[in-house]
Amino acid sequence: MSTHGGKRAGSGRKAKAEEQKLIENLTPMNDIALESLKKGLEKKEQWAVKLFFEYFYGKPQQRVDVTTNDDSINMPLINFVKTDTE
Repeated sequence: MSTHGGKRAGSGRKAKAEEQKLIENLTPMNDIALESLKKGLEKKEQWAVKLFFEYFYGKPQQRVDVTTNDDSINMPLINFVKTDTE
């Protein structure tokens, strides 16, 4: 029997109240965080530039290259047949 799935303690999304409490706790640090990002950008720190562009323009689309390590891939052949069902 699988132990994954179903109701488990601690699973699922946290309650909105918990999320709101975290936001309230982090809000006083907002100015400090923005100032740190600004200093990082002024020093041309790679982490700061990357973070800025990812939030300002969005993360670039991730591309995944799948290799088979010389194994063959069994792909079913699909034939489309026109039928006279009009």
